[in-house]
Amino acid sequence: MLDVRKTAILGAVVQEYIATAQPVGSTHISSAPNINVSSATVRHEMAMLESEGYLIQPHTSAGRIPTDKGYRFFVDNLATPGTLDHATTRHVGDFFSAAHGRLEELLHQTSNLLADLTHSAAVVVGPKAEAAPIRSVQIVRLSSTFATVVVVLANGSVENTTIELTDDDDDICVDAACAHLAAGLIGVALGALSEVTPTGDQAVDRICSVALTELAIVGSGDFVYTGGASEVARAFDAVEVVRSVLHTLEQQFVVVSLVSDIVGRGMSVSIGGEHGIEPLAACSLVVAPVMVEGEHLGSVGVLGPTRMNYPQALATVDVVSELLGHRIEEG
Repeated sequence: MLDVRKTAILGAVVQEYIATAQPVGSTHISSAPNINVSSATVRHEMAMLESEGYLIQPHTSAGRIPTDKGYRFFVDNLATPGTLDHATTRHVGDFFSAAHGRLEELLHQTSNLLADLTHSAAVVVGPKAEAAPIRSVQIVRLSSTFATVVVVLANGSVENTTIELTDDDDDICVDAACAHLAAGLIGVALGALSEVTPTGDQAVDRICSVALTELAIVGSGDFVYTGGASEVARAFDAVEVVRSVLHTLEQQFVVVSLVSDIVGRGMSVSIGGEHGIEPLAACSLVVAPVMVEGEHLGSVGVLGPTRMNYPQALATVDVVSELLGHRIEEG
């Protein structure tokens, strides 16, 4: 554990580097609030912090910058969640009060809202479709050989899948299959689908069976939305870092696994190499669970460089996750 002086100096270095993105020198820190020692003393303490792994000196003549260990100490011991200003809080509240329509659109807009507020990439993982009860079922013929099955879920999301028809499947047959599915599926969770009771009509039963198989597939996926990719691009100077970060954000499975792992470990912040994903080694992720009626149904998070403004990011994801949970609960 660091003593009071080293703690104050490390905190000042982290805050200054977050604000300027420039290596921090001892002279500047000695004039910071609550640092009542000479620059020579600060220089000595910074050298000790470097030897203990909290700071590094990128160039011999440069100041120092925090390491992942330094950021971790800052987050765990010094960075309490900030408070959103009144205008931002009202803006977030107005956003969710005005949000209507499909769940997918709400989650997509929420990712853009988070990105705008934090100037970081935003990740929103919504509730799995399979957990939601079915509100309505429709089968719509697209052509003589294809139809689309559309289910509206109780959480406001809409799932659809395409099925293949045979030449013998006329409109009467399709309508009968639709009515039979609706009778057996409304109120049933999408992830709990099983075969409906056969009608005895071979064509109708075949359409129902194919529809159930395809719905089970689409219901097993996650709603994942990312926003603010341009913010990530501006946060790093190295083109290769930008390319690898953006490529990783495009891989939905990796994003969901990363967010789920952090939340599952009871963490709210993962810094640099802590999350074990090499392309994101220069990034931190701040996350918060989305709770609906006491159940964890999703997560929101922001991803940016390790020098991100942690207090603001923590405050923002907390407010957005809470209001998103309330909005989903209201349907």
